[in-house]
Amino acid sequence: MKHLNWKFLLVSFLLALSAFFYLLQIELFHKPGDTAFYFFQDLAFVPIQVLLVTLIINRLLVVREKRATLNKLNMIVGVFFSEIGVRLMTYFYRLEPRAREIEQSLWVREDWTRQQLIKTGKLFKKYPYQVTFQPELLEELRSFLLGKRELLLRLLENPNLLEHDTFTDLLLAVFHLHDELTGREQVTDLPEKDRAHLSGDIKRAMQWVVSEWFLYLRHLKENYPYLYSLEVRRNPFDPQASIYIKK
Repeated sequence: MKHLNWKFLLVSFLLALSAFFYLLQIELFHKPGDTAFYFFQDLAFVPIQVLLVTLIINRLLVVREKRATLNKLNMIVGVFFSEIGVRLMTYFYRLEPRAREIEQSLWVREDWTRQQLIKTGKLFKKYPYQVTFQPELLEELRSFLLGKRELLLRLLENPNLLEHDTFTDLLLAVFHLHDELTGREQVTDLPEKDRAHLSGDIKRAMQWVVSEWFLYLRHLKENYPYLYSLEVRRNPFDPQASIYIKK
């Protein structure tokens, strides 16, 4: 109520101030016709002012705000890959029976262009992954995801995710895999149909994590070359990758 009264008083004051200056102009110059002419001339320009403010300036502000939000969100994406994503892709690499055949396509280099990153990301988003059922490795993956449950929950609770649909889908796929694995007491002796179901969940998570990783690499390449260099040096698909700079 106080907020409303404050606005009402402000509007009343401004209108009264405007009327005072118009009356003062008439009193000083005795040209009410000119005053009326310029009043309607200014009034005619009001729709154009509204157009400029609402459609152009406001749009520019929205774009700027969205860029700032996406930049903050990419920091969250970075946390995901640092804490979960890179290690997760290591497990995926070990579960994929054709890893040796596709690994060279995933050997990202520092001189890769933006277009190379985009093209490779799109390729592996639709890639028909396969999964070999390795009970001991799945048990490791299960334990790893169980230890990251709180972080996954915090990431999912972030309201900025509404601005990044693909990363939201990634988190949902990973969290679903977490629930499927941790919901079972053990993954070493499962029925054949259950294995097939788990394989499908792993493939879905693989597609989202790998493709989103390339989007993240593109962001780093364009904005943070030093972080891009680090990601390249710890590429989980490159057996020769090393965080140490040798040359």
